[in-house]
Amino acid sequence: MGPLDVLFHALNFMAPAAALAAFLVLGGRFIRSKGALALSWKAQLAINFIVGCAVLVAGLVVLGRDGKMLTYAALVLACASCQWMLVRGWRS
Repeated sequence: MGPLDVLFHALNFMAPAAALAAFLVLGGRFIRSKGALALSWKAQLAINFIVGCAVLVAGLVVLGRDGKMLTYAALVLACASCQWMLVRGWRS
């Protein structure tokens, strides 16, 4: 496998984490009240992306292959919980 293939595989592996992070942060702007946020949207996006990638790697290590539905369910739960903590959802 060449270096370009490795890059494409890595980007496709991280794509679900990037898409979910973007949807959570951008969707939260429409749902959430206009109060002051704890972190900027860029910081929220980066933190959610890192958490999502960590969950995907953990799913790959534990389950032995990429693309299992259990990994994607864990990705959604972890990123949603992280976003809830980042916007201080317990105060609403």
